[in-house]
Amino acid sequence: MMTIRLTIARRNYSLWSASGVTVSDACKTTYEEIKKDKKHRYVVFYIRDEKQIDVETVGERNAEYDQFLEDLQKGGTGECRYGLFDFEYTHQCQGTSEASKKQKLFLMSWCPDTAKVKKKMLYSSSFDALKKSLVGVQKYIQATDLSESSQEAVEEKLRATDRQ
Repeated sequence: MMTIRLTIARRNYSLWSASGVTVSDACKTTYEEIKKDKKHRYVVFYIRDEKQIDVETVGERNAEYDQFLEDLQKGGTGECRYGLFDFEYTHQCQGTSEASKKQKLFLMSWCPDTAKVKKKMLYSSSFDALKKSLVGVQKYIQATDLSESSQEAVEEKLRATDRQ
């Protein structure tokens, strides 16, 4: 097991990672390249050797959502993945005639129903470590099938957090 130490008000607290899986520096670097530099559209993460979350695929800035879904499922029908996407859409505020362009980062945990229970448990118990490493993500989504990961379903979840 891995221990994470936090210092809060000059007191140390230890948090046990449920799975002992760590997050690689490459994950954090790629995240910053998406968030701050707008260098990529998305990144797909995987758990390497049941020990570390690492970068598997990075999508070009002009990549479409369908390519993201394809890369998310590239491991096969029984494989879980995490995906971070810089999602753009337009939003119409009530009482205005103009639509504004919105951009939100979401982190998806993709664990298809066809994945083995052990794999699902590993990815589920490691998701929190990734969330804590990628500060500034606006929405977390868990998907087990294509309907939950579709562009329409994701956009609906992101719009639910918008002000009317």
